[in-house]
Amino acid sequence: MSEPSIFTRILNGDIPGEILLDTGRVFAIRDIDPQAPLHALVIPKTEDYRDVTELAAGDPGLLAEMVAAAKQLASEHANGEYRLIFNNGASAAQSVFHVHAHVLGNIEENKLVGF
Repeated sequence: MSEPSIFTRILNGDIPGEILLDTGRVFAIRDIDPQAPLHALVIPKTEDYRDVTELAAGDPGLLAEMVAAAKQLASEHANGEYRLIFNNGASAAQSVFHVHAHVLGNIEENKLVGF
């Protein structure tokens, strides 16, 4: 059995993280290196999917729940407007291979770094 991802360890309380939202199958945390005033990660609680391509093929309903969670976060923290980013693979800047989406909001024009 493989080691739990950092996201699972945060969810389990093994390491600190600010959980912003928990919907049952999905949770969201603040990114530790924010690239915008709102920079959260939306993460499925299952580790069954390494990236968004696997998730879309295996459980499109869970992917839809992630998008709904992103919308909820943006409604609560960014006037409903947001950017949703999935990094898919190491050469696309994915560093944790437990599928997750970056939700960025309250972005000043031309001020987004790192993406």
